[in-house]
Amino acid sequence: MVIVAAVGVTVLVHTLGLKAGLLLLFLGLASGALALVMVQLLARGMTSPLREMVGAASAMAGGDYSRRVTATSRDEVGDLARAFNAMASELAQVDRMRKDLVANVSHELRTPISALQAVLENLIDGVEPPDSATFRTMLNQVQRLGRLVEQLLDLSRLESGAVPLQRRRFQVHGVLEQAVGESRLHGHAVKIEIAADPALFVDGDPERIHQVVANLLENAIRHSPENGGVKVKAFDNRNHVTIEVSDEGTGIPESERSRVFERFYRSDAARSSTQGGTGLGLSIAKWIVDLHGGEIRAENAQPSGCRMVVELPSAS
Repeated sequence: MVIVAAVGVTVLVHTLGLKAGLLLLFLGLASGALALVMVQLLARGMTSPLREMVGAASAMAGGDYSRRVTATSRDEVGDLARAFNAMASELAQVDRMRKDLVANVSHELRTPISALQAVLENLIDGVEPPDSATFRTMLNQVQRLGRLVEQLLDLSRLESGAVPLQRRRFQVHGVLEQAVGESRLHGHAVKIEIAADPALFVDGDPERIHQVVANLLENAIRHSPENGGVKVKAFDNRNHVTIEVSDEGTGIPESERSRVFERFYRSDAARSSTQGGTGLGLSIAKWIVDLHGGEIRAENAQPSGCRMVVELPSAS
């Protein structure tokens, strides 16, 4: 466009000058000057997004990710401006996630630390006797801290891809039995039901799948009522093996089902409970299932409760 405009101005000036009988030297200087002015105006308008990007990039370096550039043209500069705006939006989202992560981790760490500090102060001041119940409370808080740190490390490794899957063909029944055996320590009646042939096999990492099932069982047990039941079953579903963990709790509202797999997200019921988890278990489970090429989702159970469904590639 710049070249066409410059040539057009030159031709127009030469044509008008020749009709007016002007000297060729004067016509050359005049057409060159007008062409340069035209090129300058057009180039300045075309490169204005680039100058905006310089200012926006400087603002981003200072921590301001709200700046955007004008992207009206359909040429390469316009494409660059739109890509810049998309990058700025992603950086702003990452910055929000970082701030939320720091705030949530600080909150989750502060709760058990404050409880430990209060118990230790009472012991030192002689307000409470150093009996087994007090030490058990302290142990529970330490274990909660340990779980949070372990989950944060797992999530960090999974997001960075630093946890390679040790894939092999393994039997689903054994992994479920192991996870259920560990969960029975919580005092709930957990049943295993395998609708298809017990010899169901999955192609994946058995340790990581065990971690997924354990996280789902922990959530199900936490949200089940007293003397409630938690059921685990697995069955063949064409080219996939489906694992379901169901509880008899209040369930998950439909508006929150897509958010329960976000880091540190907890439903209103879980937030109000003093026994609520850290909000990382389902995030880790989703990362592991995604790495296996599977799918995980939350559904409502009948007549009440929640059913977490995991679909993994079958190796049968």
